[in-house]
Amino acid sequence: MLSIEKFDSRIERILLSDSILEKVCTGATWSEGPVWLEPQQTLLWSDIPNNRILSWSSDKGMTVWRSPSNFTNGHYLDLDGHLLHCSHGGRSIIKTDLLSGKVSTLVDQYLGKRLNSPNDLVVKSDGSIWFSDPPYGILSDHEGFKADSEQEGNFVFRYDPQSQEIKVVCSSIEEPNGLAFSPDEALLYVADTSAALREDGSGNHHINVFDVVNGDQLSNERLFAEVSPGLADGFRIDVEGWLYTSSEDSIQVYHYDGSLLAKIFVPEKVSNCTFAADYSSGHNGHTLYITASTSIYRIRLNTKGSMVSR
Repeated sequence: MLSIEKFDSRIERILLSDSILEKVCTGATWSEGPVWLEPQQTLLWSDIPNNRILSWSSDKGMTVWRSPSNFTNGHYLDLDGHLLHCSHGGRSIIKTDLLSGKVSTLVDQYLGKRLNSPNDLVVKSDGSIWFSDPPYGILSDHEGFKADSEQEGNFVFRYDPQSQEIKVVCSSIEEPNGLAFSPDEALLYVADTSAALREDGSGNHHINVFDVVNGDQLSNERLFAEVSPGLADGFRIDVEGWLYTSSEDSIQVYHYDGSLLAKIFVPEKVSNCTFAADYSSGHNGHTLYITASTSIYRIRLNTKGSMVSR
């Protein structure tokens, strides 16, 4: 079945007559950081508190892909198809060569000081890696290793694997989390989830948007959306530039003009999502996979992820 609250008739463009929310598998403690491996027709995601990466495919079901995983969170594919991980435990961005299995650390310091705990990342068409670095993995031993921050703040970084240069591109967001480029890479969306661990109602549950200038700088920060209930922990962009974000009870779908189009309700707290070219069971491959607390859900849609939503 599909439980959806529609706020704008434009949402009908992405809904199919057979669009339903399916529960694919369950058994995690907190699911995060989904990524689709198209050649293998396989979904990978992090079960952060259990320090493992899980895998699901239609032929094999759910299996453990890596354990221990050094408390990985977000994942993304680089331009060569290698798998990138945000490692809370290693306080680093690491890479797995999916052919050889070799694992290497790309970056774990800025100005000679350890990163906080990289959370989410995206890869731009020039190969640069943009990632958020809030403190969540060093606040306790639950999703990493408790430690003091060595950085002056919680930043969004840009790392160039070719030159190995790392620089701060955003220092204005209190606790940056999910991030994604628009299809033309002219905009970068960044979540501020500083309300996540506060019990007094303070902090932000926003998505802000920036103009990307000269390919490697950000300017003109403004509010894109205030997500409620819950947080924009992670999100993806489709080919139309629409944004699909987590919240406490649903995937919220936003038009690029900032209008909330719909809420696709999910029975568990949602953390993230990713688009997949999923051709299982004879479908056309336009699928949104959703990480939600203990489980994975999916919905077939009349849209697909942009090239920058790998």
